[in-house]
Amino acid sequence: MNSDLRSSAGGATLTPPGDTALSTRGIRVSYGHVHALRGADFDCRPGEVTALIGDNGAGKSTLVKVLSGALTPDDGQVFVGGAPFRASGPTDAQAAGIETVWQDLALAPDMGPVANMFLGRETRRKGILGALGFLDNRSMAATAQREFAQLGVTADPRRGSVSDMSGGQRQGVAVARAVSWARTVVLLDEPTAALGVVQTKGVLDMVRRVADRGLAVVLISHNMSDVLSVADRIEVLRLGQRVASYTRQEASLELLVSTMTGGGASAAPSIDSIDSTDTGGER
Repeated sequence: MNSDLRSSAGGATLTPPGDTALSTRGIRVSYGHVHALRGADFDCRPGEVTALIGDNGAGKSTLVKVLSGALTPDDGQVFVGGAPFRASGPTDAQAAGIETVWQDLALAPDMGPVANMFLGRETRRKGILGALGFLDNRSMAATAQREFAQLGVTADPRRGSVSDMSGGQRQGVAVARAVSWARTVVLLDEPTAALGVVQTKGVLDMVRRVADRGLAVVLISHNMSDVLSVADRIEVLRLGQRVASYTRQEASLELLVSTMTGGGASAAPSIDSIDSTDTGGER
């Protein structure tokens, strides 16, 4: 485990390393008496796949909502490129180059892949036609085709609707949409949860290609095989706090499970300054 990890719970917010794309320090979120995050720290870097893992109730979903701008924390600080950042909603995060692919994909099922790629961000034609609201369908189709080819997405841009596509193809469209707009980070929430073996491999290959383009990729997953096959770095949450950060070379299935469950102190030591007095629940 990285020896320089220090939780900021109960103390001053610490500045993240300068090479991070997206970081948090001391994030706290409570729902009444339920403490979902209790001083959570997080780091991801450009060109890397960072897996965020934890048992049910560890706080992963809440932290992703904070990272995506969908939730304002009660306390703590988010950093983008090492600079403090505060989002009042997802559009602020998108403006900072952060895109999220949620587990439900948020695709319009009756629309085609190109229309979904540009949903809400349509390209208008130049000149008076654009001013009148005419869309540049040719340009959008060419951009979609290029993104699909670069990411290995097998979806046909001319397809009538995404509802006729396989789960892997729909996932590919959602990822391509995020990548086409992201400048900093792509957050992937359980991208292989409902996929078969072949489709899962295709999505993981796509995740690797996204990182190779220089973007930071955050992979939230319960599947340890997926994590170990594609992640460069693994951040572990337990009871609302980061308790470990491993490189791929350091990690093993046994170590990750032990760290998530707190089952082996010698194998997975907790961060020194975790606030042991906060005994609230978690989500």
